[in-house]
Amino acid sequence: MFSKILIANRGEIACRVIKTARKMGIQTVAVYSDADKEARHVELADEAVHIGPAPSRESYLVMDKIIAACKQTGAQAVHPGYGFLSENEEFARRVEEEGIVFIGPKHASIAAMGDKIASKKLAKEAKVNTIPGYNAAIDTAEQAVEIAKGIGYPVMIKASAGGGGKGLRVAFNDKEAFEGFTSCRNEARNSFGDDRVFIEKFVEEPRHIEIQVLGDAHGNTVYLWERECSIQRRHQKVIEEAPSPFLDDATRKAMGEQAVALAKAVNYQSAGTVEFVVGRDKSFYFLEMNTRLQVEHPVTEGITGLDLVELMIRVAAGEKLPFTQGEIKRDGWAMECRINAEDPFRNFLPSTGRLVKYAPPPQENGVRVDTGVYEGGEIPMFYDSMIAKLIVHGKDRREAIAKMRQALNGFAIRGINSNIPFQAALLAHPKFVSGDFNTGFIAENYGRGFSATDVPHDDPVFLRALAAVANRVHTQRAMRISGQLPGHEYKAGEDFVVVTGRNGDTQSVPATVKVIDKAFDVEAGGRHYRIEMFTPLRDLVIRGSCNGEPFVAQIERIGLSYRVMHNGTQIDAKVFTPRAAELNTLMPFKAPPDLSKFLLSPMPGLLVDVAVTPGQTVRAGEKLAVIEAMKMENILLAVQDCVVSEVVAKKGESLAVDQVIVKFQ
Repeated sequence: MFSKILIANRGEIACRVIKTARKMGIQTVAVYSDADKEARHVELADEAVHIGPAPSRESYLVMDKIIAACKQTGAQAVHPGYGFLSENEEFARRVEEEGIVFIGPKHASIAAMGDKIASKKLAKEAKVNTIPGYNAAIDTAEQAVEIAKGIGYPVMIKASAGGGGKGLRVAFNDKEAFEGFTSCRNEARNSFGDDRVFIEKFVEEPRHIEIQVLGDAHGNTVYLWERECSIQRRHQKVIEEAPSPFLDDATRKAMGEQAVALAKAVNYQSAGTVEFVVGRDKSFYFLEMNTRLQVEHPVTEGITGLDLVELMIRVAAGEKLPFTQGEIKRDGWAMECRINAEDPFRNFLPSTGRLVKYAPPPQENGVRVDTGVYEGGEIPMFYDSMIAKLIVHGKDRREAIAKMRQALNGFAIRGINSNIPFQAALLAHPKFVSGDFNTGFIAENYGRGFSATDVPHDDPVFLRALAAVANRVHTQRAMRISGQLPGHEYKAGEDFVVVTGRNGDTQSVPATVKVIDKAFDVEAGGRHYRIEMFTPLRDLVIRGSCNGEPFVAQIERIGLSYRVMHNGTQIDAKVFTPRAAELNTLMPFKAPPDLSKFLLSPMPGLLVDVAVTPGQTVRAGEKLAVIEAMKMENILLAVQDCVVSEVVAKKGESLAVDQVIVKFQ
């Protein structure tokens, strides 16, 4: 067994590997860029080596620096995590050549599975179901149309080296096939330096289901059941679960056996994932193989009780797998939500900056949090947007969903925006709850974006009742203030009016709050609630019970309002006495300022391009500026015809949210 390993990664996965290495008594070496010098993985590791500037192409992707760090620290092995160099055949080969063990598959296995065209040919030879299609590179758009006709529409046009949604089009007719081929080829050339494109049958109502495989150097290969990864947004997974609510045992076994056959065909020695697309008739076809640990590996760990990182390390050290296929258990249901730094109410724009508050739910009763951040730390704009992975395990799917909703209620993040409200909405959606979904679920149900109205609360009056209780707690505190004039002490009433909304569009709910045996009896909106608070209001996350049922919510005071968050829904409520509520209706309405003469930055990021100059006439739809954040370029377009008055921000400047970039006349 190794005595020291280096983790060639950052963030959540680096912390995850360190945790297992420490359990195994192995020392760890972290590597870090300028942006990560105070990161959590650097603090957790036994040693840390600086490897360059913030951009990953100058640090985490530079093989020479990683290898030099291994030699400098005496690390005998390197774990690549996922992303960065984890599926880079050259890196695996060079590490081995330097006498360092690569904790992952052999470079030949990575090479065989890294090319989508070559991997499909290998899969066919291993008798793995493959999608009908034309698996050789296609030269012209005319040829693409003829091939598409032969396969039968709809077809999928894909770049061989594609990934992350780039170089992919679906065509339903000859025109779309012609145009899609040209677009894919251009995207592939620009993104990957490889313009080979192939065509295959498009599976309707597809599910994305993957099989976790594990092989050792002694010829043993097993599968650790499946993961359901169909809840995706723009080809990026959002919620993963194991097992799949769609598969029956016969299909599960057939998929597992084919995944093992493919792994054996490439002499696979490590943890890997064989991805399948599954049709509505349970027909399944090989998609690709990920020759690394997956982001969603904790759900497999949840149902099997295994530590995949530990098994990867043991296999890399030459050990045999400690179990056979028949000994792998499948217990209960696991689910994972990716908590990302993005604003779902602003079309999921990246949200970088300081984590003013970061309080994950307690890791108990089947709740697990994998993260690489801490309260007060920065979410840098140079890397992906993941803050944490929230994982739960329950006895069945229904319990797992309930636990996840409760855990999301207790996950407090401030300073940056997160996708927690969106996750809460997905978990409450009737089709998700029933298991009736496919990879198009988010596009179909949230195709026009996501708004606060997409998170319907099953009892909106309850949120107002909580605001009334919070106000009563504060007034009780005021009653105890010293120095009050005898006979004129402050008295808290029982009758209130809870007002939500603003800008003249408000809703008022009368509420009566009585204190009985340290509990609050609330009559509001024609409903009765008996609310007990188990935690003080100074805590952001409040735990209590309502009519005997436990709840977790977030309550904070912002100015004169109480912000209440529960099950993805957020309200800002003002609580008045009945007379104060009357007077509030007479308050003048202040119109918001006119911002139409400004181009404001919709997110924090780097201004990589300003496409206009002072005095220039711009038409609606033309490019104004480009902002880079979290590895993605965001193009800002003119929403109307206008004339540029002044360019305020400079190219290369780091922008804050709502910072002025351009002024118009």
